[in-house]
Amino acid sequence: MESHENLLAGPPPTLLPDLPEAREALASGAKASDVAASFPAHPAAWAALAEEYFASGHAVTSYAFARTGYHRGLDQLRRAGWKGHGPIPWEHEPNRGFLRCLYALARAAQSIGEKDEAERCMTFLKDSSAEAHAALTGR
Repeated sequence: MESHENLLAGPPPTLLPDLPEAREALASGAKASDVAASFPAHPAAWAALAEEYFASGHAVTSYAFARTGYHRGLDQLRRAGWKGHGPIPWEHEPNRGFLRCLYALARAAQSIGEKDEAERCMTFLKDSSAEAHAALTGR
């Protein structure tokens, strides 16, 4: 009996590696800026900074932090085998930092008038994880 791979299934989900020290530092209440300085490859630290600055009315600073986390996350996704498309599950905790950065980038881009970028980021978020899109947008 021959076994055939399902070529229509698409790429497998990409799972980012965990950074337990960084995750635990954020969970314990450490300042996001300190965690980002100590663990610059940890997208969740950049997401926390982007969210903090957006909430305090600093959309441009939020945009910069979100873009940093987004690019650090893209680097990690590629190292994990991601080829530019495919699922990035929200259920996998280490993926959440990247997905939050993607949402924060879309929100900040919209806020500063970068509507095309905001739309691209929201489409990317929804295509990567419908669960993340729902959790982060409330829709």
